[in-house]
Amino acid sequence: MIKVFGHKSPDTDSTGSPIIWAWYLTEVKGTPAKPVLLGEPNTEAAFVLKRWGLTKPEIIADVAAGEDVVIVDTNNPAELPASINEANVIQIIDHHLLAGGLKTKGPIDITVRPLACTATIMHDLMGDDTARMPEAIKCAMLSCILSDTLEFRSPTTTAHDREVAEGLAGELGISIPDYAAELFAAKSDVSAFSDAELLRMDSKEYSVAGKELRVSVLETTSPKMILDRKASLMRSMETVAAEDGADQVLLFVVDILKEEATLLVPNDLVKRMAEASFGAAVSGDTVVLPGIMSRKKQIIPALKL
Repeated sequence: MIKVFGHKSPDTDSTGSPIIWAWYLTEVKGTPAKPVLLGEPNTEAAFVLKRWGLTKPEIIADVAAGEDVVIVDTNNPAELPASINEANVIQIIDHHLLAGGLKTKGPIDITVRPLACTATIMHDLMGDDTARMPEAIKCAMLSCILSDTLEFRSPTTTAHDREVAEGLAGELGISIPDYAAELFAAKSDVSAFSDAELLRMDSKEYSVAGKELRVSVLETTSPKMILDRKASLMRSMETVAAEDGADQVLLFVVDILKEEATLLVPNDLVKRMAEASFGAAVSGDTVVLPGIMSRKKQIIPALKL
């Protein structure tokens, strides 16, 4: 049985895409596969599972030596199980930069394309077999694309992502604006999470200028809900960084509707990084970055000291 999974701290794409691809491998290709997760899905992903009656995949802590796996929505070993290089990786489907560090047992099937969403790539790879997708799988695919593109607001969005999403919505009879509003409302309800959980909820590890960073992004239509917790979040950054072996946690609160990000500035290191990376003038413990919405395309490539 092939295990299909995405990155740690699974968002909607890393929850939905394993479900989509495991369905395709099992039902179309005749190769038994099961989706699994590397952690609890975030609030939006959990909403998608419940909304469309999809079973939450099993959560795993690691993989076994020689176990057949397919990796989706990442190729970064830091976001994968500790023993990933001992497993038998047979396929990677992704839309991120090549991080390096993965070692496979032999030649594998790799598809990495500059699209906004892994599910869009899967739609292309399936070809005519997309017609065989049951409604719940189509709904998962649409959810992934709308989530990753922020309803086409993100600068990562391509015309093809939009075309695929609009085609799926048409087949399903779903209004994209209405459904996206449901998605973002679910994403924005973070009241039940601790500060540490928020800082790790949608985060990725990067090295910049010799500093190990945990770069966290919270996309929301209710930024006040998060920014009202600013003081405690900044206190928690030090603890989370120490526990995770990082020098600093960066938290960007993305306002989906205003299309801007607010960066919390707890110390001089973050202040210097904000000024060097974004040309921002920082005078307090937050700075607003107009137009910044994408970690992949706008935040990570800009970070410097």
